[in-house]
Amino acid sequence: MQNNSRRKFLQNTAMASAAMAFPNILNATNIADSEMQSLTILHTNDVHSRLEPFPNDGSPNAGLGGVAARATIIEQIRKEEQNVLLLDAGDIFQGTPYFNLYKGEPEIKAMSMLGYDASTMGNHDFDAGVDNFAHQLQHANFPIINCNYDFSNTSLKDKVIPYKIFEKGKIKIGVLGVGVELKGLVPDNLFGNTIYLDPIKKANETAAILKEKGCHLIICLSHLGDKYDDAKVSDEILAQQSFDIDLIIGGHTHKTFSQPRKYTNKNNGDCLVNQVGWAGINLGRIDYFFEGKSLKKIVKAHTVILTKKTN
Repeated sequence: MQNNSRRKFLQNTAMASAAMAFPNILNATNIADSEMQSLTILHTNDVHSRLEPFPNDGSPNAGLGGVAARATIIEQIRKEEQNVLLLDAGDIFQGTPYFNLYKGEPEIKAMSMLGYDASTMGNHDFDAGVDNFAHQLQHANFPIINCNYDFSNTSLKDKVIPYKIFEKGKIKIGVLGVGVELKGLVPDNLFGNTIYLDPIKKANETAAILKEKGCHLIICLSHLGDKYDDAKVSDEILAQQSFDIDLIIGGHTHKTFSQPRKYTNKNNGDCLVNQVGWAGINLGRIDYFFEGKSLKKIVKAHTVILTKKTN
């Protein structure tokens, strides 16, 4: 992106936010009584190759989104907050000519430039084939995380990890990822020998590992979709059937939540689910605060709108 264009995009940004609080308790013990630690989670989903803002053509999304607008907000928040994680819930690819021409290279490079900490994959990330996705990961300086796709017999073997643990200050955060069933959604030849495994079973197994490793917060990057009218596995079902997951960052269904949805998990604890639309129009923000032996967790959720509409 040229500097002049980037400056122009940077001028077309504004932020709107709404906040609410959720109390919860985490069973971890290694933060001292007198200390309070904060964590800011920023997240996107279903960006779909939208590197530039929507054109100012009078459409509902005119002037919204774009990498430069996102970069400005992310940079601002990183200057204000000490501990920040930037995450994505998949469908990085498909939706603009950038993907048709370059097959995902500029999208991955843009995410690397923005300093994403991790992403999972969505069904559209297979649109140019599993080998292409593996090829584009050479441009990523962040991990792709998924625990319910078996890539053992594909070119993605050893290029996707089931989870990653991040340490921000004295806070230990475990991040895992799950994806939607590809068969019937993606042509067989595009996902090749990828084997789909039960996302609820694999998510619970992986979250248990992260809990055993002492994580204060466990996040699932999900490309299952928020909920359906039938019994199809979803974020809602995963939240209700989970044991140790604190937060599900969702995608696939392109929903914009005004605030995270709160579910009761199998341990009678809270599991939050959030999703922020599509095309990079919004940046999700969730702030956690950890304090004392009880590690009470207060959450403020904001929707950061990357826009300045022009009439």
